[in-house]
Amino acid sequence: MNALLANNLRKSYRSRGKRLEAVRDVSLAIAPGEVLAFLGPNGAGKTTTIKMIAGLVRPDAGQVMIAGVDPHHNPKALKLLGAVLEGNRNLYWRLTPVENLEYFGVLKGLTHKEARRRGLALLEQFDLLSKRHAPVQSLSRGMQQKLAIAVALTHQPRLLLLDEPTLGLDVEATQNVKALVRAIAQEGCAILLTTHQLDIAEELSDQVAIIQKGEIIASSPTHELIRQFSGNTYAIVIEGELNPTQIERLHALGATLQAGQVMYLGSPEGLYQVLEILKPLPLLQVKKGQADLTEIFLKLVREKRDV
Repeated sequence: MNALLANNLRKSYRSRGKRLEAVRDVSLAIAPGEVLAFLGPNGAGKTTTIKMIAGLVRPDAGQVMIAGVDPHHNPKALKLLGAVLEGNRNLYWRLTPVENLEYFGVLKGLTHKEARRRGLALLEQFDLLSKRHAPVQSLSRGMQQKLAIAVALTHQPRLLLLDEPTLGLDVEATQNVKALVRAIAQEGCAILLTTHQLDIAEELSDQVAIIQKGEIIASSPTHELIRQFSGNTYAIVIEGELNPTQIERLHALGATLQAGQVMYLGSPEGLYQVLEILKPLPLLQVKKGQADLTEIFLKLVREKRDV
C-alpha cells in the first residue's frame, strides 16, 4: 500500500471576481521508504497541493489517501502524518527538547509515558540527548532542525512532509540532516520533500515531480529523469600528445579537442572507435556528460512558462 496516493487533485479560488485554477489534476504516489521531491517555482501550486494532502484545504475534485485513509473524511489519517514546516513554527522555543517531544507526542494521541519514552529514544538517535534539558532557543540552528524532525516523528507517522529541511544550515548541519532523512526513509517512512535547493533534492530523492502553473509537467524516478535529459557527450582525458593523423581521424568522427580533453558527441558504439584511435596513449578518464536536476528543472519550467 502506498503511504501517499493523491489522485487528480483540483483546487480553484476566486480572486477579484475571476476564477483562478491553483491546482489542476495533480497526482502523486509515494511508497513506504521512498523520498519524492516535489518541486516548482513560487506560485506553481505546491503549497495548495501540500495543504490538500495534509487535510488543511479540501480539494474541489480528486482524492487523498494517507496509508489508505482519507484525511478529509477520517481524522485518524492525520495521526499517520508528520510535518516539518520551513521556518520556526515547529517548536516551542522556551521549552526543552524533552518537553517539546512530550507535548507534541500527547497531542498526537500518545500517553505521557509513551511520549517520553519515544522522545528520549529519538533524542538519542538524533544525537541530542545531552541537550534534552536545554531551552530550544539556546540550541544551534542545526540542532533545532533535527529536533523539529524528531518531534514530527514522535508518533511514528507513515508519511513525513519536509519543507526546506536544510535551508539556512551550515555545511556540517546540512550533512547531518541529509543523513537523518536517509535513515528515516530506510526505516520505512515515506517522505514528501519540498525544497528550492535542487542539489539536495537530487541527492536525497527517489522520485521527482515538478509542478508549474498548477500542473505536473514531469514525474518519474530521479535517475530516469536525469538519464532522459543527459546527452551522449563523452569527455576523454589522455596522457601525452596526439599526432596529426590521430587528430584528423578524430575530427572525421566528429570529436574535438577542448582544454586538453577529447570531446565526443555520439553513440556509445562510436566512442569505441574514438578510443581505438587514441591507442596507445594512456587513458586517465572517460566521463559521460550528465545533466543535473537544476538544469532539467529550469529547462522544463521555462518551456512551460513560454507556452
